Amino acid sequence: MTTVTQKAYWEQYREKECAYFTPLLKKLGYTLDTEQPHIYGERYLMHAVTTESGTKLILLGKNTRGTRVVIKVTRDKGGMREILHERLCRSVLEELQFAYGTFASPKECFFKKTSEYVIFIQEYIEQPSMFIERPLEEQFTLALTAFKAQEGARATTFSHLRLIKKTFEARNADDYLTSFNGFRRDILKTFPEYTSLLQQVAEVLSSHKTTIERYGQFLTHTDLVPHNFRVKDGTVYLLDHSSLRFGNKYEGWARFINFMTLYNPELAQLLTQYVKDNRTEEESTALWLMRLYRLTELMLYYTNTLPKSSGDLKELNTARVHFWAEVLAHTLEKEELPEDVRTTYMTKRDVLRSTDEKKRQIGLH
Repeated sequence: MTTVTQKAYWEQYREKECAYFTPLLKKLGYTLDTEQPHIYGERYLMHAVTTESGTKLILLGKNTRGTRVVIKVTRDKGGMREILHERLCRSVLEELQFAYGTFASPKECFFKKTSEYVIFIQEYIEQPSMFIERPLEEQFTLALTAFKAQEGARATTFSHLRLIKKTFEARNADDYLTSFNGFRRDILKTFPEYTSLLQQVAEVLSSHKTTIERYGQFLTHTDLVPHNFRVKDGTVYLLDHSSLRFGNKYEGWARFINFMTLYNPELAQLLTQYVKDNRTEEESTALWLMRLYRLTELMLYYTNTLPKSSGDLKELNTARVHFWAEVLAHTLEKEELPEDVRTTYMTKRDVLRSTDEKKRQIGLH
């Protein structure tokens, strides 16, 4: 599907679904906000336009009492499966007897599934400030609390594994290495200049397979970044349960630290240093390995967007691949990313981002 068709499909889908669900939601006592940031900007790139992939809308609104809510709706079969799976993950997580201190979840306000559609409504968690705007010490404490909550859930027995495999993906060292080889193969089709870099990463991951395996079978959130959780009264509320799986203990740490390498390098450094100072050397290595893995996955994500992008967005996503490759190269050498590399990229990103995407980004972090 061409770039224009991809974007046009999303725009048509968005308008059609809003027209369908708005009166339906109104009958249920919910009205939609005028501004809907989660359905504009680069959102369409997150949805492949195929029958196998899920498509849904994430909308903001209010009930009759004026209480804010988050509304997920879809008539797409894949989207229905995704919402049902997310709701199941949320339910099972609350019931796992071996999971202690896991995340809080927003209250479920309404759920309905018919043969035609799914509606899933949760309370909107108000927070006094965005995560990234909080004092550094508070960010560090909240992040550490979230990571320790995940570490409290580890599937250590056969009965545990049998229980989680019914709902959650479980990934071992072989799975990580297989996935990485797929990332590398697909990236090099478009960016062969990274052959040497990715070969070095492949050798490092392969030589540390035992370390990856040793810290496996932990609950981990594969996309634990500020737009997927909110903080109220010191409690971390998880917004996205679909990205939970049982895998390496440091996969969630890695995703978060890689994200903060761009948005708050000082926090990324503090968390990395915490593991060095308070965990074993092997655990520090496990975090490093997972950072390499997730950085390569990030390169792949933006590589895969290029056929769906054009103009400024294609230029921006190409720059994103090169930026994360630079982060990968420095992380491989256990070096901090030079500040000028980060600021140069951010300047270019801000110039190339569309107006809609800039609006969508407000409040995400």
